[in-house]
Amino acid sequence: MKLEMPPFQDARLLVVGDIMLDRYWHGAANRISPEAPVPVVRVGNEEDRPGGAGNVALNIAALGSATKLIGVVGDDATGDGLRSRLTAAGVYCDFLVSPDKPTITKLRVVSQHQQLIRIDFEEPFDSDDVADMASKTEELLADVQGLVLSDYAKGALQNVQELIGLARQRKIPIVVDPKGTDFERYRGATLITPNLSELEAVVGPCPHEDDLVAKGSKLVKDLELEALLVTRGEHGMTLIRPGAPELHLPAKAQEVFDVTGAGDTVVSVLAASLASGYGLADATALANLAAGLVVGKLGTAAISGPELRRAVLAEQGTGRGVMTIEQLQIAVQDAREHGEKIVFTNGCFDIIHAGHVGYLAEARKLGHRLIVAINDDDSVRRLKGPGRPINPVERRMAVLAGLEAVDWVVSFGDDTPERLLEKLKPEILVKGGDYTLDKVVGGAFVESYGGEVKALEFLDNCSTSAIVEKMKQVDD
Repeated sequence: MKLEMPPFQDARLLVVGDIMLDRYWHGAANRISPEAPVPVVRVGNEEDRPGGAGNVALNIAALGSATKLIGVVGDDATGDGLRSRLTAAGVYCDFLVSPDKPTITKLRVVSQHQQLIRIDFEEPFDSDDVADMASKTEELLADVQGLVLSDYAKGALQNVQELIGLARQRKIPIVVDPKGTDFERYRGATLITPNLSELEAVVGPCPHEDDLVAKGSKLVKDLELEALLVTRGEHGMTLIRPGAPELHLPAKAQEVFDVTGAGDTVVSVLAASLASGYGLADATALANLAAGLVVGKLGTAAISGPELRRAVLAEQGTGRGVMTIEQLQIAVQDAREHGEKIVFTNGCFDIIHAGHVGYLAEARKLGHRLIVAINDDDSVRRLKGPGRPINPVERRMAVLAGLEAVDWVVSFGDDTPERLLEKLKPEILVKGGDYTLDKVVGGAFVESYGGEVKALEFLDNCSTSAIVEKMKQVDD
């Protein structure tokens, strides 16, 4: 399966569910309390993050999709703070406000990256608190392409069947992060995403793959779902669909640091991918990749579009090396979003010699990423005459891609790289040899948008033409 980034920026989603504040107190724990056998934590840093459905919405917004959020908060400063944080992150908030219950808060005390204790402040919301949930949902569903129901069993989704019905009327994909043992309430959803423990609490033990598939398939049929995605921790994920073989995906995490919020990330990427027009298998593969990223972070965290794009490129093996222009445009965009400066150079590079190697190493020092664009074979023949190139373009690109200084290699068929420069707009254009700045092709264009043009000399007075002439003399 070849992963690609969906057009998340074109997707619009609505998240409905239990909103909460995840609060973290960080500090050193260097002694045991004289009052009880517990560590004493000297709090040095406090951090607040949206949790639950708020974290789902934050994750979707971080991917670049337009996001709306409905949930219940208390009439308190915590609820106001959550609204402000989410709005600042680009999430449109339409909250119901309970007059007599607090905004749900989970306080975690952390020392040396280890969670020591969690303290919950909450009162379940009742039917009065969610009386307007369906009407708000119906109003906002008119302009979205996907619905996420984030259930933490705190009371926001008491009328979940009504919400599913509203979305089905509009043929909008419905992704549910379930809770509890009554999965009947999610009947008719597109996809539900229990973890293995949650699934076993409903269908019974699944000690073997066959048990998981058989019981999962029955659940899909009984609840009229399009699919079931079971998250399985270190064993990855399993996607079960009627009429299709099960899809097992291995875990992608290199190091598990904290699983807090990992389920939210999975649901977010799944929903945004489906809303972007991707199928269930591709959406699941992307969600699996994102889960591997988020468990390497501490606490409730969002995976950004650039982070996921970089992981996709690495998965494709296109983090560096030979690329098409389309792949290169994606890689350049990702690099820029990570604050990296792009250096561009071009040439025939027919016979790679010491002068080329030294020149490319110097060019790479001018920025963070070096693109080498090389003339294809027809272009070299037009520029250098019959008998050139000595080496075909595939071999020239392979040699350049093997140099430590070179990040990306791309070929072009024009006599000049100007069209490439217009697409990539590098921060620095470099040319080697005896060029003066005013003679560098494309230099005026690069300078027109604020880029720099630099000329570097080849080391050791080397040139491909001189090498070719010397070879001819030897042959004679």
